Amino acid sequence: MDKVEERPRGIYLLPNVFTTGNLFAGFFSIIASVNGEYEKAAVAILIGGIFDAVDGKIARWTRSTSRFGVEYDSLSDLVTFGMAPAILSFLWALQPFGRVGWLAAFGFVVAGAFRLARFNANVDVVDKQYFVGLPIPAGAGVIATSVLAYHQHFGYSETDKPFWFVVVVLGVAFLMVSNISYYSFKDIDLLKRRPFKILVFLVLAALVIAARPETFLFLLAVSYALSGLIQRIRHRKSIDVLDIDDEDVVKEDERP
Repeated sequence: MDKVEERPRGIYLLPNVFTTGNLFAGFFSIIASVNGEYEKAAVAILIGGIFDAVDGKIARWTRSTSRFGVEYDSLSDLVTFGMAPAILSFLWALQPFGRVGWLAAFGFVVAGAFRLARFNANVDVVDKQYFVGLPIPAGAGVIATSVLAYHQHFGYSETDKPFWFVVVVLGVAFLMVSNISYYSFKDIDLLKRRPFKILVFLVLAALVIAARPETFLFLLAVSYALSGLIQRIRHRKSIDVLDIDDEDVVKEDERP
């Protein structure tokens, strides 16, 4: 009688510990937002992003990827990069706008959930070099760094009602559910030898971050969010130019 192959039981601890750290950062951010500690809430979201970036790499390096880990990571991402930024946005800036405010915050959560569901459904068929739609951690990063930069440069009071933040939240939500491609950076191998100038650049970048971290992280998050949109516009313009050139060739061929 053939023996039935038993499925391995248990979970891989190391990557899931980092995923739990991601989830804890999201939970802490929500608590901080409720208590009115918006800068702490924003920092917690960014820390969650670090945990999220590390857990996947550890799982791949240690060959400990699993279906459980993928699902647990997605659920944690929805809390840290979906619910936490939405609650932070609503309590920090959107609440005075009533129904428009909470609908914008809810729209961000829905867009994040759609983004995660689409990623999980297409993970085996999409190009690993690009994301389809703005990744939800990057979207949360725009929200968190916007709060930090605003506090750093303009201060904050309970009377502030930045309506522009409604546009930011809805714009980020749109980018997450769009079909715009974003570079994933997954093909970068940090273990390979690199030119010395790259090390110098990284050291200088670290000094800039240390000097003005809120400003630098805000510019970095916004630049990445706009990069896919700019690339899409440039691609469409190049297609239009090619179409015009093709029409000219056809007209020349039709000459007697």
